[in-house]
Amino acid sequence: MFSFDKLNLNKSIKIKSKHHLVHFSVFILLVLTSYLQSFSQNDSTSRKNNLKINKLKLGIVIGSEAVVGAASIIALNELWYKNYPRQSFHFFNDFGEWQQMDKIGHITTSYYGGVIGYSGLKWSGVNEKNSIWYGGLLGSFYLLNIEILDGFSSAWGFSWYDFTANTLGSALFIGQQLGWHQQRFELKFSFHPTQYPQYRPNLLGGNLGQQILKDYNGQTYWISANINSFLKKTSKFPKWINIAVGYGAEGMLGGKSNPAEENGVPLPEFTRYRKFLISADIDFAKIPTKSKTLKAFLTIINFIKIPFPAIEFNTKGQVKGYWLYF
Repeated sequence: MFSFDKLNLNKSIKIKSKHHLVHFSVFILLVLTSYLQSFSQNDSTSRKNNLKINKLKLGIVIGSEAVVGAASIIALNELWYKNYPRQSFHFFNDFGEWQQMDKIGHITTSYYGGVIGYSGLKWSGVNEKNSIWYGGLLGSFYLLNIEILDGFSSAWGFSWYDFTANTLGSALFIGQQLGWHQQRFELKFSFHPTQYPQYRPNLLGGNLGQQILKDYNGQTYWISANINSFLKKTSKFPKWINIAVGYGAEGMLGGKSNPAEENGVPLPEFTRYRKFLISADIDFAKIPTKSKTLKAFLTIINFIKIPFPAIEFNTKGQVKGYWLYF
């Protein structure tokens, strides 16, 4: 089984940061296409009848997903995987890396793949059940292709933990849609700059844009619950107010452990720890508007957890309060 110990330090840095960048780029691409969700939700005729499939729309959806999916997989293979030796299909245990922050990223990516897949099929007039199952599995299916490429690369390997995380993301979407016909719990993302990239900029990012993608220390993943959806239909509680629980980790200068030095320069010692947060949130997709354009915009940005006061509980035994947590 492949081990990162077989690679020199500089090569392992490039591999891990690039691998995460690929997954997060896919996540952004999927979220940007979520405008389809807003159109399917606002199309009352489609909701009422939902029996007649619009073949043109369905062709656009399937064709777009096929072209984008195939092109991105081919590009990944040609521009990245071909730079590393191939070997027979093998497995790789990466569960202990980054305090499992990367696994939460997989769940989130797969979840939004389900959102996009379902929304596209509903927009096309596909019935609810088929839209849920076929669309909801889009994220897992796409990411499975990447896991298979990993499995044939000597630099990685097929990760059952990644595969499980991808499956959980799809299950979260499908389960809610089957049970409630809505997403009462949504996954969201936030980021704040940290001190850690200055010590390993190649791994954690040399500027803010790179750090958003690479620095797990500054990333927080949230599960945001819509309060009104659990109340009676007659409730006047605002439909757009949520409460969110977040997970993050800090003190990480490496995947499984922190190195003592970088290129011969001693590095500070940091305690690696996990943190759990509670905060308020806004469900932008539930803000009332008659404008489809505005609705689409609000849906697109809804994956972002906006700053609000928050309380943090961490594994160092601390309880912290923030006036605004990013």
